Amino acid sequence: MNVSAAVAELRAARTIRERCQRVLAAAERGELEHFALDLARLPEAARFTVEVTRARYPELRIPAHSRFAHFDAGGVARLARLTAEIAHFDRLERARILTDVVIASVLLDAGAGMAWRYHEPDTQNVLARSEGLAVASLDWIRRGGLSSAGRAYHVDARGLARVEQAELAAAFQVAPDNPLVGLEGRVSLLRALGATLEARSDLFAGVRLGGLIDHLLAISQDGGLPATAVLTALLDGMSEIWPGRLVLDGVALGDVWAHPAAGGTGASAGLVPFHKLSQWLCYSLLHPIEVAGLQVRSLNELTGLAEYRNGGLFLDLGVLVAREPGLLDRAHEVSSPVVVEWRALTVALLDRVAELVREQLGLSPEQLPLAAVLEGGTWAAGRELARTRRADGGPPLRVISDGTVF
Repeated sequence: MNVSAAVAELRAARTIRERCQRVLAAAERGELEHFALDLARLPEAARFTVEVTRARYPELRIPAHSRFAHFDAGGVARLARLTAEIAHFDRLERARILTDVVIASVLLDAGAGMAWRYHEPDTQNVLARSEGLAVASLDWIRRGGLSSAGRAYHVDARGLARVEQAELAAAFQVAPDNPLVGLEGRVSLLRALGATLEARSDLFAGVRLGGLIDHLLAISQDGGLPATAVLTALLDGMSEIWPGRLVLDGVALGDVWAHPAAGGTGASAGLVPFHKLSQWLCYSLLHPIEVAGLQVRSLNELTGLAEYRNGGLFLDLGVLVAREPGLLDRAHEVSSPVVVEWRALTVALLDRVAELVREQLGLSPEQLPLAAVLEGGTWAAGRELARTRRADGGPPLRVISDGTVF
């Protein structure tokens, strides 16, 4: 799909980094409205991240921050079961199946709320938040819930388009005493995704999510492709699924928001792209792409993820300080300048803290890419701080979610 230069600019990973760095530069000058910056606290954030990383990965064999890690929550080898159950397929079909599973699961992940839990029938484990959403979505997909033919681990256009809210609620065990944030938004997202697969068979062969693997193979060179090519394909193919977002030159922009410190020129000026779920999809697709026989290169061209665990790390350790005393006592819309500012600062600070983490661990950017710093890492450190500092384990800044951003 051909898009304008302004839209292409907002889809580029370098633009995410550049615009978030501009917001950070404004913070360094003391010009931001909502947050002050204390970079003297950044080494403490790095030290705590290193501590958490060493506890989670003592041998420092740290994978990318991927959805696949969540499938084994509670010490249950669900990924091994999936791998065994699809072992009879050829390599390409295995890669397609893994892509079906992981894209659907990531898109269903955007925040569960503090009250929701999933009781896994097979193990009696009780899981919450991202891990609970991962296991719930995997169970649903395994039962053929997103397949038009009821096929296990298969996600296609008609299966997505026919999803009803009651079906999703049942799959995720939603009840008055077990509410899931953004239930309606998730249903709308899945249905829109089904329509997208029908419309974009050039990207999704066989009108299934896993058909993206065929496209990536077609554009690969010498057995590999840059990470930014994966991001471009995802943003191109999924731009129409995001509800109620900014539109530029007739194209829905997705996870892109306005902030006065964003800078830029032309039609894209003043806008900060994050593409949090799309970039997490890139990191999560590394495994299926490798199963298909391809290597993803230049992973560090992607950015950190603008989400509340990474952002919570910097707020809880005082790298970021709310200028208004009551700011952290209120809930804020995703589009609010407060949240956009926080997310932009998070992305830029993740680059800074990653340098310090690598220095303390004695590893290079190639040995410890940013995706591994997140996994080791900043995301887990942010969660640990939330667990110890707040009874509900929630983030220090509360965001009103529609189930499609966080």
